[in-house]
Amino acid sequence: MEKTLANQTIALAGLAQATELVKQVARSGRCDEAPLSACMRSLLMVDAQDILDVYGGLEGLRLGLEVLDRQLSDASSVDPLTARYASTLIYLEPKLAERKEMGLRILGAIREADEFRGSMTWPLDPRLFDVFAAAYQDTVSHLRPQVMVAGEQRILSNPQNAAMIRTLLLAGVRAALLWRQAGGSRWLILFLRGRHKRIVRQMLNVSA
Repeated sequence: MEKTLANQTIALAGLAQATELVKQVARSGRCDEAPLSACMRSLLMVDAQDILDVYGGLEGLRLGLEVLDRQLSDASSVDPLTARYASTLIYLEPKLAERKEMGLRILGAIREADEFRGSMTWPLDPRLFDVFAAAYQDTVSHLRPQVMVAGEQRILSNPQNAAMIRTLLLAGVRAALLWRQAGGSRWLILFLRGRHKRIVRQMLNVSA
């Protein structure tokens, strides 16, 4: 993958999309299917050469681009929960990368998920959420700090909702990995904020 600001921006949009969907599920028990499908695709497309292929094009990332646009605007537009989720996942991703056994566990989940590719509901087959949620519990949930999801307790305690949230958090980690592979670093975000925002606006115009 090329280390470009555009690719970093796409990966940040993927991260923003995953965290936004986590919030939707935690608060209502449901989320928009189109962006969810793009996040699921990002977990399944491990050999894509182009970062846009990972998400199925800019159209699949429109929600994430809109969220990222708000996060890069003035302080009054920033959602602190989105920022907390995203910063925690960015922090955890290199820790995960250092643990070879955890990487192998996630690869095993991807292979297992591929067995359901012929499903009529692919890539939103409920079995996929169970597979990736289990992988998340075996890997990322053992790292510190843990991602503490805010929401309605009755919704969070529902097994299907919990599986979807864990899967989306894993998609967020995947986006953080793509961001790092594209040359992203935590200290650069502040300095490149304006440039990221301009790229986001251009991408939103293209995907409209």
